[in-house]
Amino acid sequence: MTKKIYIGMSADLLHPGHLNIINEARKLIEKDDELIIGLLTDKAIASYKRLPYMNWEQRKIIIENVKGVTKVVPQETLDYVPNLIKIKPDYVLHGDDWKTGVQAQTRQRVIETMNQWGGKVIDVPYTEGISSTKLNKVLKEIGTTPEVRCHRLRRLLNSKNLVTICEAHNGLSGLIVEHTNIVEDNKTVEFDGIWISSLTQSAAKGKPDIGYLDTTSRMETLNDILEVTTKPIIYDGDNGGPQEHFIFTVKTLERLGVSAIIIEDKVGLKKNSLFGTDVFQEQDSPQDFALKIKAGKQAQVGDDFMIIARIESLILEQGMQDAISRAKTYLDAGVDGIMIHSRQKTFDEIKEFAAMYNQLPNRKPLVVVPSSYDQVKEQELIENNINVVIYANHLLRAAYPAMVNTAKSILKNHRCKEASDEYCMKIKDIITLIPGAK
Repeated sequence: MTKKIYIGMSADLLHPGHLNIINEARKLIEKDDELIIGLLTDKAIASYKRLPYMNWEQRKIIIENVKGVTKVVPQETLDYVPNLIKIKPDYVLHGDDWKTGVQAQTRQRVIETMNQWGGKVIDVPYTEGISSTKLNKVLKEIGTTPEVRCHRLRRLLNSKNLVTICEAHNGLSGLIVEHTNIVEDNKTVEFDGIWISSLTQSAAKGKPDIGYLDTTSRMETLNDILEVTTKPIIYDGDNGGPQEHFIFTVKTLERLGVSAIIIEDKVGLKKNSLFGTDVFQEQDSPQDFALKIKAGKQAQVGDDFMIIARIESLILEQGMQDAISRAKTYLDAGVDGIMIHSRQKTFDEIKEFAAMYNQLPNRKPLVVVPSSYDQVKEQELIENNINVVIYANHLLRAAYPAMVNTAKSILKNHRCKEASDEYCMKIKDIITLIPGAK
């Protein structure tokens, strides 16, 4: 009688531990038996840790060519049970590290399910000397390519309910966004990408947020961040400038590996949107802005780069219908996403827009920036089918008061000890934070 052996794995970084489990499974195989790999999908992996470096199809090609494997099927969730019920394997193999910790509950569900038809779970001894964490660190140090980085945002949008983006304004803040993570409910939580904000870039240089920095200056900062990070980048393009300039900006960003640019539908001298109608701000006509979108889309070489339209109608008190009408026009022009902005203190206005926007037939990803309505939780964004949240200026805003407090402490105490003890990280820690410092 034909036996079926099942192994679930992500196989993003295939190492001797994986091969050892497969080799143990091969010992059970006789003629016509099946060794089936349940390969976790990108979405399943992204539900508990970072997006895998390789997509599902790439990982499938590798596993299919491992000796002994007869079939590779998608495992859509961390839970084995749906696939087990469908396949009804005789054996399930896994490293014995799942006997304890976060995976113990998963193992118990597998045992209970396999007992329904007399299947057996085999715990393979853990392979010593293999650390996925160390392998990930090495890969981060190697870096990425422009093509891989550019495509990563679209992969995230296809794999996650909500993509979280945090602002960076120099190489050091880029490193913070790249490496900061926490463990919550036994899952690793980290930012998915980086926002290159014109506001924080200007502020970091002591300049007003009026579009004063030229493209060359902004590209220098962008390159600093590109050199030390691997995560996808969304670039704040203000209003994109004249159409002729916007075309070159798109070409440059795509060539560098930036994933997306967001441009706002305003004209004239830039004024920060959070000023609203307190200062004069002029909105572009929907038709002219649509032409700019079309020109940008025609200028890009590949399909991965994204142009996202930022609608200022709510900021400028033009009403909800104007915002929705503009969204329709920009979607028809081929835009890859819509960002809706609001300076209201509650989420209500954005929630109302989202409900209407989500009914549009050619809906694309919806982006929000909750700088003013900062009480909204990410789960509420997900419930309203919002796809991307950008924390647009918080690292710079946090850095400024910390530096002021440090400066005041030195002046007050006529020495730096109190500042060092209360406000500063150790010199060794900041040195080792920088790659290649050792």
